[in-house]
Amino acid sequence: MQRPLRVAVVGAGPAGIYAADILAKSDTPVSIDLLDKLPAPYGLIRYGVAPDHPRIKQIVHALQRVLERPEIRFLGNVGYGTDLTLDDLRRHYDVAIFATGAEKDRGLNIPGVDLDGSYGAADFVSWYDGHPDVPREWPLVANSVAVLGVGNVALDVARILAKSADELLTTEIPDNVYQGLKASPVTDVHVFGRRGPAQAKFTPLELRELDHSPSVEVIVHPEDIEFDQGSMAAIEKSNQVRQVVKTLQDWAIRDPGTRPRRLHLHFLHRPVAILGDGVVTGLRTERMELDGTGDVTGTGAFQDWPVQAVYRAVGYLSTHLAELPFDHAAGVVPNEAGRILDGAEQFDRAYVTGWIKRGPVGLIGHTKGDALETVNSILADLPNLASAPEPARERVIDLLTERGVDFTTLEGWNRLDTHELKLGLAAGRERIKVVSREEMVAISAGLRTAPVH
Repeated sequence: MQRPLRVAVVGAGPAGIYAADILAKSDTPVSIDLLDKLPAPYGLIRYGVAPDHPRIKQIVHALQRVLERPEIRFLGNVGYGTDLTLDDLRRHYDVAIFATGAEKDRGLNIPGVDLDGSYGAADFVSWYDGHPDVPREWPLVANSVAVLGVGNVALDVARILAKSADELLTTEIPDNVYQGLKASPVTDVHVFGRRGPAQAKFTPLELRELDHSPSVEVIVHPEDIEFDQGSMAAIEKSNQVRQVVKTLQDWAIRDPGTRPRRLHLHFLHRPVAILGDGVVTGLRTERMELDGTGDVTGTGAFQDWPVQAVYRAVGYLSTHLAELPFDHAAGVVPNEAGRILDGAEQFDRAYVTGWIKRGPVGLIGHTKGDALETVNSILADLPNLASAPEPARERVIDLLTERGVDFTTLEGWNRLDTHELKLGLAAGRERIKVVSREEMVAISAGLRTAPVH
């Protein structure tokens, strides 16, 4: 091939950007378009990380440097399956990499899950992170709330629900989120885990951050601090587990404080039903006991908790992408080392990386290894790959223009970024996020500017 390899990366979050970076640094000349359905890049960093976690958002600086590479072009506000189809990608690119992540909630099959007041954590995260495609209002009317799950997302949801809105006013939360949280009457947030404290999935740092709020008292009940042989082995094997367990043990034996809101961490409680007639009025859990291996069995003892809302943080699920095979049970595109498989056959010139490839597990940094494996598969396949019929770089721009797509660019993102920073500066904050898709596109196009103070 006498020209650069034309590559489309669908999804401009960390997984897609890491794949583009590794390709750009390879010995193969490349020309890469990072396509995203949102007007702004960074995916999970912008719309999945809690606003009071600015340290994680610092990853953006490294990702921005990748976007500035001359071999890489960002095209936002472009929907795969609508604005561009699989046939379009095959016509204009030699290779397509799908890195669309996971943004839906995994289902929970218990009675009452569809009651009013039962919410998926992913939807709530999208709301408080100002995702442009979710409603601006959130029904924060509960005094007592249950959060199901003991991963980092569950702790994020619980922390945002429990904190006072004024504590979050220094972050980038949009005004509608601040106003919604300020009006919330919540006094108690209960987090439930099916297994014991040694099996919790959150990180030590995430856990300890719960106790930093001056308005939230973290409560751990001593009867929930139980360990079996499997738990002790996990503690011995992992320093992270050991730190989590020590923090929980310390909290379980301390005297209760007087902070106005309470965040309860419950272990060995399996949710079995969400209670209510039309609306949530409670949660029923079964008391569990450790079985010696770190897993649990039911005791047959049940307890009802008087809560008025339930947030299900039991995992994310990827969306089935148009014209691609999909494993609905696992929530991934079937693949081998990133090569998409249709049955036993390799799908033509199409690859996956990130959560759509391996499922929504692991931290952001784990996607680097994912991307490297996928890129190595592409480079190994190059001698046998057919070439795109119309690979000219500007042909995609012509096609989007012909179809009336208001796509955004890196220059447009830089303009929006500057706008949000100016909004924050005027309010004494680092940033205020623009929520409306139409406004994001207009600012990216230079049609609106931030007020000057």
